[in-house]
Amino acid sequence: MKRTLAAFALSSLAVPALADDAADFSADSLAAPGDGVELAPFLQCAPYARQVSGIQIYGDAHTWWGQAQGRYATGNAPKVGAVMAFRPHRGMELGHVAAVSQIVDPRRVLLDHANWSPIDGRRGQIEKGAMAVDVSPSNDWSEVRVWYAPLGKVGTTVWPVEGFIYSDRSSQPRATVATAPARKQTSKGFLAAFAEFQ
Repeated sequence: MKRTLAAFALSSLAVPALADDAADFSADSLAAPGDGVELAPFLQCAPYARQVSGIQIYGDAHTWWGQAQGRYATGNAPKVGAVMAFRPHRGMELGHVAAVSQIVDPRRVLLDHANWSPIDGRRGQIEKGAMAVDVSPSNDWSEVRVWYAPLGKVGTTVWPVEGFIYSDRSSQPRATVATAPARKQTSKGFLAAFAEFQ
């Protein structure tokens, strides 16, 4: 019964498609309440992106790009503090939003986001410093590949991106979200990911 409920909960969430980026993940690996495991709070991507970026847009992630028009500056160049707005794609029907925390080079950035990779077998967790790589033919950030924790590297799925929504916040410290952070990526994992794209 617990596994059935966990599987139902997983299927009802707006999350990245599991096809290419989670070959080793299944609903059976989820920890269910009552298994003696204390679970971290579940977070959706939109409230987390809003809190860390200061961009005051509400609603499903796929609506953020349209809502931003005329309210916030938008574009196709990453900037620290901007929100990367993903288009719905495959199983990710509601889109995704993630805050840019660092620009590594013209084709790689680090993202802070929630509800992307399952962490310890559970979705809805925060990842900080997750690499995203521009793989668009025109180098315009319209297509990216993103770090996927179960693989321990940048995933194989190419995700379509609308663009970046720029925060009107001027160099203010980032808000802290009261929740358990996702397991940190190891420097070994980052080095392998960097080497793959050099």
